[in-house]
Amino acid sequence: MNLYQMESPAAKHAGRLAASYGLVNHGLIKLNRVYWNLPTGALYEEAIFRREANLAHLGPLVVNTGKHTARAAADKFIVREKTTEEHVWWGEYNRPFNPMAFNSLVARLQGYLQGRDVFVQDLFAGADPDYRLPIRIITEHAWQSLFARNMFIKPQGQDAYRKHVPEFTIICVPNFFGSPMVDGTRTETFIIGNFSDRLAIIGGSSYGGEIKKTIFTVLNFLLPFDGVMPMHCSANVGERGDVAIFFGLSGTGKTTLSADPSRHLIGDDEHGWSDNGVFNFEDGCYAKVIRLSPEAEPQIHACTRRFGTILENVVMDPVSRRLDLNDDSFTENTRGAYPLNYIENAWPSKMAGHPENIIFLTCDASGVMPPISRLSVDQAVYHFISGYTSKIAGTEIGLGTEPVITFSTCFGAPFMVHHPHKYAALLKSKILKHGVHCWLVNTGWTGGPFGVGKRISIKHTRQLLSDVLSGKLRDVPYRTDPVFGFEVPTEVEGVPTEILDPAGTWPSREEYMRKYDGLAARFIENFKLFEKDAAPETIAAGPKRVHF
Repeated sequence: MNLYQMESPAAKHAGRLAASYGLVNHGLIKLNRVYWNLPTGALYEEAIFRREANLAHLGPLVVNTGKHTARAAADKFIVREKTTEEHVWWGEYNRPFNPMAFNSLVARLQGYLQGRDVFVQDLFAGADPDYRLPIRIITEHAWQSLFARNMFIKPQGQDAYRKHVPEFTIICVPNFFGSPMVDGTRTETFIIGNFSDRLAIIGGSSYGGEIKKTIFTVLNFLLPFDGVMPMHCSANVGERGDVAIFFGLSGTGKTTLSADPSRHLIGDDEHGWSDNGVFNFEDGCYAKVIRLSPEAEPQIHACTRRFGTILENVVMDPVSRRLDLNDDSFTENTRGAYPLNYIENAWPSKMAGHPENIIFLTCDASGVMPPISRLSVDQAVYHFISGYTSKIAGTEIGLGTEPVITFSTCFGAPFMVHHPHKYAALLKSKILKHGVHCWLVNTGWTGGPFGVGKRISIKHTRQLLSDVLSGKLRDVPYRTDPVFGFEVPTEVEGVPTEILDPAGTWPSREEYMRKYDGLAARFIENFKLFEKDAAPETIAAGPKRVHF
């Protein structure tokens, strides 16, 4: 907000890149000033002028998102109407919202914005032109406009901006609050998507991830109708054109492990898999930066020292303007949002061929899963539907300091709009058609559970993945796991043998097997939610209990 009613730095150029398709089409009238498609430098100036952000040493923009430092998953809704009624997986992650209540809430939001400044970014979601979605992000904060500009694909040239017509729009107004009594929201915070109106509204939260994940949710709904598999994964490509995709929740290593200096990064978080191959939904990265190491994650660490990067809730010394990436005073979920091309070996087209390898990343806080396992096709489908991992502190509101064991179907349940079996069927058909090799990689604990054991060394994980991607791991000896039935390598050059057999790292093998049996029981209990519509071969690919 312009606190002093002064002319802001970009005021004279606010409409230079305006689209012909104006904001009146979204019911936004009597606004003060609309800042259309401002570039990075102008948005820096606006954000600092409006006291939304501070400039840190070497150029990143530092913002504090206030009350919400993570996604408000319980405050997300989808309007239940003809477009969605028969297609949405209604329940915990897709809560229905009344169409009339939505219209009323939108009207209140439109009224709130009258007389105020707004920022608009006209962008695209999806690098593949055959499946690209024109979007519009309208925000009340300049820094959130820069966040959107960092994350999504920009039109090229003034004429492209002028002709841009969005097929989905987000209006993000953090200082506008819902009223549970009046609006039917759960709290003052809301994230509500309406597929009939092609509109989503966000209120009561400044956390940038809400914008990013709302667009991901939209694509998760729309793309399967065209036979495209939307995926919560990172992806990279080798010099010989071999593509690898890495499924996983936040904190499991998607961003870190895909930013491999020996390969080209297609993207770090959200992709589609069409008949053309794999393509990035975005043009930016949104990485956790808490305790980033320049030795272990040099490329991501370097991005925290660059102009154009937005750092959320990172502690900065107000005098020296230097960052303390180890300080979690605001949250464990400190984040950096930066353009994809800030990664030195990013793949410019953000598109590549069909995957040669699929890696499911799990952070096993119980410390019993092997560091890597080779999966059959049906085992891959089983683990995809299960989505076992541990939620890492700070990534969602309400998480404490300890990891929480969870099953997040499709490795991204909060964003899956269709029933999981729809995504699983798409994935299986593509794995079979393209002969993809599938792997389960544990980036969690070994030698005992969280608090007893230690995190598996990223050095060893990188070595295992290097051997997967080079093909070396297909020709080493394997053993069959007694609980899950997948194949586990027994010898890998550069990786200690005892790490490959996690039972040997525990004080007692019997204690290890009891813990492993307990994890198997949790898998089996969780999968009961999906057994009704699952194929017999998928059910049979699950773990078997160990009887003492």
